[in-house]
Amino acid sequence: MKTKYIWLLLILISLTACNEIEDVDRLEDMVVLPELTAGEADFSNYVSLGASFTAGFTDGALFIASQENSFPNILSQQFANIGGGSLTQPLMADNVGGLLFAGNQITNPRLFFNGAGPQVLPGIPTTEVTNIQPGPYNNMGVPGAKSFHVLANGYGNPAGVPIGAANPYYARMASSANASMLEDAAAQNPSFFTLSEIGGNDVLGFATSGGLGVDQAGNFDPSSYGSNDITDPLVFAGTLDAIVTTLTANGAKGAITSVPYVTNLPYFTTVPYNAVPLDAANAGGLNAAFAAYNGGLLAAEAGGFISAEEREARTIVFAEGQNAVTLVDEDLTNLGALGLPSYRQATANDLMVLPSSAFIGTVVGGDPTLINGVSVPLSDQWVLTANETQSVINATDSYNVVIEGMAASSGLAFVDLKAILQEASTAGITFDDYTLNASLVFGGLVSLDGVHLTARGYAYMANKFLEAIDATYGSNFIAADVVAKADDYVVQYSPELP
Repeated sequence: MKTKYIWLLLILISLTACNEIEDVDRLEDMVVLPELTAGEADFSNYVSLGASFTAGFTDGALFIASQENSFPNILSQQFANIGGGSLTQPLMADNVGGLLFAGNQITNPRLFFNGAGPQVLPGIPTTEVTNIQPGPYNNMGVPGAKSFHVLANGYGNPAGVPIGAANPYYARMASSANASMLEDAAAQNPSFFTLSEIGGNDVLGFATSGGLGVDQAGNFDPSSYGSNDITDPLVFAGTLDAIVTTLTANGAKGAITSVPYVTNLPYFTTVPYNAVPLDAANAGGLNAAFAAYNGGLLAAEAGGFISAEEREARTIVFAEGQNAVTLVDEDLTNLGALGLPSYRQATANDLMVLPSSAFIGTVVGGDPTLINGVSVPLSDQWVLTANETQSVINATDSYNVVIEGMAASSGLAFVDLKAILQEASTAGITFDDYTLNASLVFGGLVSLDGVHLTARGYAYMANKFLEAIDATYGSNFIAADVVAKADDYVVQYSPELP
């Protein structure tokens, strides 16, 4: 234990008069902290392997300031107090964000808050993918990487980027065109490693595309790189085993996270299902427009094609006030032979993806009677239905069984990101003098893109790693107060970052 405060107290007592007793009281209130110890862990060569959270992705982009506030970099600053080395990262060229490939922009600049909502920062990216910056890098976070991509040779081959066969973020940092992320991480022979959100992108791409499997914007999307199909849990299990076996082969210790329910993120919780305000006249007009469809459903029920329950679920009725959006649901009974599309109105169990906020209520071809989400039902890409959400949850649960089992059998520290996000989505989480929640813009935890964390969120995440490391390896970062402080990290970056 540190004794300097005790000696100061004894000296002060011998030299002060009774009328200065308040000074003694202040010293007695000071906390005596233990000396920092690493326990069984060796932090001298720390390597972090993962995807966008590991890279420091925030506000829809990767940029210098976000990388400097990545949770691995924050962790490394704490590890430096007990023998840890510096953390090398494949820094972007600017604070604008976005990527160029052969001079052509392939990802957008970062978002900023314009006072009303998130907006893409004006400006042109200067980070050119073909300007290769080979490592080695301690931070092996690659936005968009799914679990099996970590093992994929050629995942960083620049020639594959234009055709979607390679990842541009990894292309600019891979040791060679045929390298894999795991090979580049293992080649550094880490003494300690972290694995974060391995499995997150395996469900996120499916979810952000509304279960459709396409990128809405037509651009490279770090949350949906490559195929948007949910990764088979058996494939995930084999992949994770290979990753952990490789990284622990030389006795390295480490920490691993669970996969959160991505559907708790504001990307899926911000836009309400009943986002359509109508007066009585407009509601009546819409009801007249859908009268033939509703009549067809009655006939389909009478003919035994659908049940009364499905007919009721598919019936579209508007009223004065807030109304549920209309949507296409491919899980409904196909009544195409009867000339009836698979339409229904949304329920509270349907999740509107964040980009739908700018699409619902727009008109088709300038025709004021053709309103998206109202008279024109939303296509699948704008909505994650209850069935699709359940598919995400089922896969996530399967991944987490594997992750927790792997942590236990390999002696790894375990960080429960799933529980943290669930708490943030309900009561909120306390970080120093702040309460963080999962609300968009003002919640403090999740950045403007609705998926990735703020700098303060990444700092909180780093502290949760430290808690788990203390519990598993006998270090004492928390007790010694060698942790990230909330006030040192912003929740929104200025649009004027140099």
